[in-house]
Amino acid sequence: MITLGCLLEERSAEEMLAGIFKRLLPDHVSPIIIPFEGKQDLEKQLEKKIRNWKKPDSVFLIMRDKDAGDCVTIKARLLEKVKNAGKQNCSLIRIACHELESFYLGDLLAVEKGLELSGISRQQDNRKYSDPDRLANAKDEFKRLTKMQYQQIAGSRAIAPHLNLDGENRSHSFNVLISGIKHLINA
Repeated sequence: MITLGCLLEERSAEEMLAGIFKRLLPDHVSPIIIPFEGKQDLEKQLEKKIRNWKKPDSVFLIMRDKDAGDCVTIKARLLEKVKNAGKQNCSLIRIACHELESFYLGDLLAVEKGLELSGISRQQDNRKYSDPDRLANAKDEFKRLTKMQYQQIAGSRAIAPHLNLDGENRSHSFNVLISGIKHLINA
């Protein structure tokens, strides 16, 4: 049995992962999802949390939003904390570019199904949704698109079970997350 320890910036990411893990993880992988109270809280507690982890045969997924930061710098800072905890060989660090909502903008059919909004998926070929990782204001754009019906936690819970896990999401960072998790649990 493998334990997948997921250390996340926020609760909405917890809901998203919980919704996809049912379809993504094999039976021999047991996830433990720990959301923090924002990126500062995650970075402050990360090293200690991993160092004091008690479950043997564990691998780790660390995930946070890029927001306005530099992806390379953020990832390097998180990697340093993981190295200090002695777990760099069994950890995956993923940065959502720019925000978690970029993942949802990359799969508008999942949004349509999850939030029960008709006609949203027809906009997938719109230029701004063809590469949602480029949008610096994904959360605002997503709220506008859904006519303010999106609430972070409940929306993530509703959309996640419908997200395409086969590389067809228009968010490159989502597809990299999914392939990274598959690699991590099979390594």
